[in-house]
Amino acid sequence: MKNSQIQRDYNLIRKVIDGDTSAFRQLIFAYKDVSLSLAISILKDAVVAEDVLQEVFMKVYDKLHTFKFKSSFATWLYRIVVNTSYNELKKRKNIVSIDNTSEVDSMVHRQKEYLKDADQKKYINMTLEKLKPDEALVLRLFYLCEYKIKEIEEITGFRSSKIKVNLHRGRDNFEFHLKQILGDDLNNLL
Repeated sequence: MKNSQIQRDYNLIRKVIDGDTSAFRQLIFAYKDVSLSLAISILKDAVVAEDVLQEVFMKVYDKLHTFKFKSSFATWLYRIVVNTSYNELKKRKNIVSIDNTSEVDSMVHRQKEYLKDADQKKYINMTLEKLKPDEALVLRLFYLCEYKIKEIEEITGFRSSKIKVNLHRGRDNFEFHLKQILGDDLNNLL
C-alpha cells in the first residue's frame, strides 16, 4: 500500500477520533468492497457477509481510538473482518439440532428466504409477541441470536430440558401464529 494512502487513512482516523463522522464514512467507502469480498470468501453467503460487515464496522467505530498507527488501517480492518467472519462461521457450524424438527425448520428457513428483510422482521416480531414469554425468549436466543443450549442455560437460568421443551412448543406455536398472521400469503411464499 502506498505511503500516501496510509497517511490519508491516518488523517481520517484522527478526524474520526475527534468526532468527524464523515471521515469514518470515507474510510468505510474506501474499504467496504474488499471487506465484503473477504467476508463472502469465508462465509460463502453474501447476506450473512453483509450482516457481519455491519458488525465489523460498528466494532471498528467503537475501537478506532485503540488503533496504534503501527500498521496500515487496511491490515487492521481486514484482520477484524477475518476474525469476525470466522467467529460467525463457527457459530453457524455449532448450531445444535434438537429433536426431529427438519420439516418445521425447513419451512421457517424458506419463509425467511422469501420474505423481504423489513417484512421478515415485522412478521417475526409480530409472531413472537403472540408466544408465551419463555417460548419467545428461547426462540430468539436460539434462532435469532444463535446461542447454543448451554449458553441459553447461562443467560436464562433455565435447565436444558426446559429450553428444549420451550423450543419444541415455541416452534409449533410460531408456525401456528405465523399462519394466522399471513393467512393465504404464507402459501404464496412457499
